[in-house]
Amino acid sequence: MSRMLLSLLGAVALGAQAAIAEVPKVAVGAAPVHSLVARVMEGVGTPSLLMASTASPHDYSLRPSQAAALQAAAIVIWTGPELTPWLERALGTLAGDATIVTLLDLPGTEVLEMREDPRFEAHAHEEAATGHTDPDHTGARDPHAWLSPRNAATWLDAIAGTLAAADPDNAETYRANAAEARAEIAAMTADIERLLAPLRGREFIVFHDAYQYFEVAFEMPAAGAIAVGDATNPGPARIAAIRARVAEAGVACVLAEPQFDRRLVDTVLDGTPARTAVIDPLGAALEPGPALYPRMMRDLAGALAGCL
Repeated sequence: MSRMLLSLLGAVALGAQAAIAEVPKVAVGAAPVHSLVARVMEGVGTPSLLMASTASPHDYSLRPSQAAALQAAAIVIWTGPELTPWLERALGTLAGDATIVTLLDLPGTEVLEMREDPRFEAHAHEEAATGHTDPDHTGARDPHAWLSPRNAATWLDAIAGTLAAADPDNAETYRANAAEARAEIAAMTADIERLLAPLRGREFIVFHDAYQYFEVAFEMPAAGAIAVGDATNPGPARIAAIRARVAEAGVACVLAEPQFDRRLVDTVLDGTPARTAVIDPLGAALEPGPALYPRMMRDLAGALAGCL
């Protein structure tokens, strides 16, 4: 009898191990997207984060442990090559058999164009005249689309659907988590709107053009960016144009980022009454995981509000 019981317990244990092994291994690019995936997988599994949020995402190099996680992944979720071109190369060599989810390509995702003009004026005037928001118009998609709460909510459903298809046994959990996360994002969005509403119309400059989705979502347009992107340093002409903008428009705030050299911000601020604050579109100071995304968005809004 005892031998039969031991055999039964052994079979149950093996079955439990098989069930655990069936949970797909998932690798994710940037920390805010990783947070959304981790929220959907909560209680089932933990995705691997492929990029430290303290580094510039454009020229990052995979650590050996991250390369191993990518190679082992059954599903890889990223925004697209615009933000992390190094990951595009790694996908072909390390994740050839994985299911790749490119969030910027998903139906329902709002995709905006990168803005080239340092004051954002040419972009705003052209868009007003043509109504053009098609990223193919310039061929340059703005990859920071997680800063739109609407995009984040759209992606939660797509992430849950992808995971449910790969792991039907946990499909209900994935979908329930996604629904709860959407409700959390809706509450977060309402809080941010209440915080920023009294500050609309005040001028601010961002370090690089990473916040357009946030600006559109909360009707808080920036007056310009010191740098176009995280992979390009601004030249003297661009710095001069931003300094002129600060002086002419009475810009109240020039925003820095923890991943980049603060001295460029100091150059723009020199001799002006504008204040400064640090905002972070990647959540560098936060613990990666399910709570990072809403916390990052609230911190970003709070820093902007305090500076304005």
